[in-house]
Amino acid sequence: MAAKIRLQRHGSKKRPFYFIVVADARSPRDGKFIQKLGTYNPLTIPATIELDRQKALEWLNKGATPTDTVRRILSFKGVLYLKHLLRGVKLGLFDETAAMQKFTTWSAEHEEHIKRRQQKAIDERRAKRRVASAVPRKVAEPKAESPAPEANAEGGEA
Repeated sequence: MAAKIRLQRHGSKKRPFYFIVVADARSPRDGKFIQKLGTYNPLTIPATIELDRQKALEWLNKGATPTDTVRRILSFKGVLYLKHLLRGVKLGLFDETAAMQKFTTWSAEHEEHIKRRQQKAIDERRAKRRVASAVPRKVAEPKAESPAPEANAEGGEA
């Protein structure tokens, strides 16, 4: 059985929300799955990703292949980097404490980067609101009533 780590779509039309799941490669996209690893919401800025790193790492070590989008998500959350470091430990390039130290350093820098992106998005939204409220709106003026057409001497209208 070939296992894949992929996205399972939920949410309404034009409002996607995804579960990150491990599923048999033959099962349909939104069908039966083996285990749920987390969620992915692409509508927030930056996208909100909740992922169980340990479970994802276990499935990668078992041979599950991620789809392209899930590979990017796993890379973003550091799962692929952690797998890379643990392989270096297995090969004897460095010990496990050094690997965990590298990962925690990377993780702290990454979290700081995410916070800066979130703050930048919030600042941009506030700036747009300030610009929108500073622009004077055109108030619709009531139209001046045109004089009523005068009746003809013959009783008809003009």
